[in-house]
Amino acid sequence: MLSKEEFKDVYDVYFDAIRSFVFYRCGDLETASDIAQDVFMQIWEKRSFLDGRNLKRLLYKMAMDCYISNYRKNRSRMNFEQSMVAAADTALSPDDELSYNELAASYAQELEQMPAKRRSVFLMHREDGMKYAEIADSLHISVKAVEKHISGALRLLRTKLL
Repeated sequence: MLSKEEFKDVYDVYFDAIRSFVFYRCGDLETASDIAQDVFMQIWEKRSFLDGRNLKRLLYKMAMDCYISNYRKNRSRMNFEQSMVAAADTALSPDDELSYNELAASYAQELEQMPAKRRSVFLMHREDGMKYAEIADSLHISVKAVEKHISGALRLLRTKLL
């Protein structure tokens, strides 16, 4: 078990190194600081399973994983923003715009009617770009359960929206 004093020592020794490690990859000091802080928050939350020795490799692995996750989220957001800008450049006909608005409203309504767990799993995958294993870890369920929720959500949306 990692005591409070040991955690403070690990934080003091490795925080700047982890932040520099992430900064080297992303080039943004604020993002690097946020990711380093997230890594140490995760260490703090899992301190009962850790000892004060040999944390260096774990810290760097966690930092890299957090950086990759952050990169994927930003890439997904940028792709969406670019597609929205491209879509705004091409003017839709009034019929197409009406069809789109009806479909968007139906989609939102179907999401509202989904069970809470299925909706959250679906949105974590589709909106946040999380992998099945990441979703399973964060919700404390199995990967098979995540697969079942995603396929159920897609099946429901296909039948209701098509």
